[in-house]
Amino acid sequence: MAKTALVAGVSGIVGSATAQLLLEQGWDVHGLARRATGQAGVRPVLADLKDAQATSAVLRDLQPDAVFITTWLRQDSEAENIRVNSAMVRNLLDGLPKPMGHRHVALVTGLKHYLGPFEAYGKGALPQTPFREEQGRLDVENFYYAQEDELFAAAARDGFTWSIHRPHTVIGKAVGNAMNMGTTLAVYATICRETGRPFTFPGSAAQWNGLTDMTDARQLARQLLWAATTPAAANEDFNIVNGDVFRWSWMWGRIASWFGIEPVPFDGSVRPLEQQMAGDEMIWRQIAEREGLVEPDLQRLASPWHTDADLGRPIEVVTDMSKSRRLGFSAYQPTDDAFIELFEQLRADRLIPQPRGISREEVR
Repeated sequence: MAKTALVAGVSGIVGSATAQLLLEQGWDVHGLARRATGQAGVRPVLADLKDAQATSAVLRDLQPDAVFITTWLRQDSEAENIRVNSAMVRNLLDGLPKPMGHRHVALVTGLKHYLGPFEAYGKGALPQTPFREEQGRLDVENFYYAQEDELFAAAARDGFTWSIHRPHTVIGKAVGNAMNMGTTLAVYATICRETGRPFTFPGSAAQWNGLTDMTDARQLARQLLWAATTPAAANEDFNIVNGDVFRWSWMWGRIASWFGIEPVPFDGSVRPLEQQMAGDEMIWRQIAEREGLVEPDLQRLASPWHTDADLGRPIEVVTDMSKSRRLGFSAYQPTDDAFIELFEQLRADRLIPQPRGISREEVR
């Protein structure tokens, strides 16, 4: 019989990629979200995880072999992030029937485990890079830690195994997602091409010149599935990135090439996208109407604030993956290919217009 999975947050960048991989591997996939996504092959489970009673009602007959928690909701303060997002994990795990056999629960968090939450992001005493799992928690309140504690408590009560996965900035497709650098940069590049505006790097000197890495949603999905099916990975936390490193001074030109525009070299001034793209809603709507795009609402595609947070960091961020490598996880994904493949998918799905740039082969 096919194994059964529950993907919480199936409409997001990570959740949709995870559901797709599970389907390809023959799993029976139930996708939990507040609204139906229409993702082919996924059995919809509609619930708001903030509502414990409603969540329990829709989950009472499910006995998944694996649960993948890939969702969170941004709040106005870290105290509210902790209250809301820990409750969502608790409501999900409390709402599921006690496992009748082996069950694995995977929780996706991120590098804010090492960098601190948005209110204290990249400030204070931080661990040295590359970040390693054994560096542990910072001495600050962090909703990731609260989510972990809910996972640990439920595992001790119900007897399931768990894993925690910490990606760097995730590249992948999702509309209406709060953290979406790839699509944000695609929209920004399209607007620059349309208006003749310079394609200006919005971040810091540290990010332009220093080494960094990223995480393709498909790479994260591979690690989630690996951890759920590998006994040695049980009850462990893992960093997850693509496996390569790059400098934005190099990547910026490769992104520009795909869109057929010239990259503007970093001149020492930080120019956040939130400022550069302010007031661009009508420009995007006009592009969408002219090109027949399916999403004319700029705010459902681009999240400049989050891209600014990543590209504006004053410190190097590089991630160590030795822990999962030693246990046998060997998947690899070149980050420039991840960007280009995302842009091609956005074009095919009519979320961005046909570029006037060069092919992937020419970019290489």
